[in-house]
Amino acid sequence: MNEIAYKAQNCCKRVTAAIRLEVEQPDAIRRASFQEATAMSEDLSGVWDGTYIQPGTGMVTFTATLIETGGALLGEVTEPCSNPRCPLRTHNASITGHRSGTVVSFVKRYDPPGYGFDTVHYDGVTNAEATEIDGRWRLPGTSGSFLMIRASKSAQAITTEQRAKAPTR
Repeated sequence: MNEIAYKAQNCCKRVTAAIRLEVEQPDAIRRASFQEATAMSEDLSGVWDGTYIQPGTGMVTFTATLIETGGALLGEVTEPCSNPRCPLRTHNASITGHRSGTVVSFVKRYDPPGYGFDTVHYDGVTNAEATEIDGRWRLPGTSGSFLMIRASKSAQAITTEQRAKAPTR
């Protein structure tokens, strides 16, 4: 058998298997295709409003700006200080992490570190529309829940416009 005939035969086997799967389990194929398309077409870049629950403190709100490129996540977080002894009113932090399908993991590093804040690990899952990330944060010896909700498109547009006006380094 020559190379062209061999490739044609293998191609037909793959097409036949795909057709058989579609006929035997059409709902499973449609559901998987929709979930994969949705999860990967909606990147997480944008402005997010979030909350996390901290033992002994309660709910803390924050705003995150995420940039996703090929599954890699970068971003910044701003949140009020929840410690009454903290000399800072607002904390800033950077985010680095990744996303694979609906699974999101990132590390938040406070700048400057200290005041009881250093590095926090986050693991979560996006909803089907990629408008929410729900999960858990953890520090050595403690953890809690978090929820991030994608801000409106107008908030994202304002942030993008501000970023465009910012001087480059």
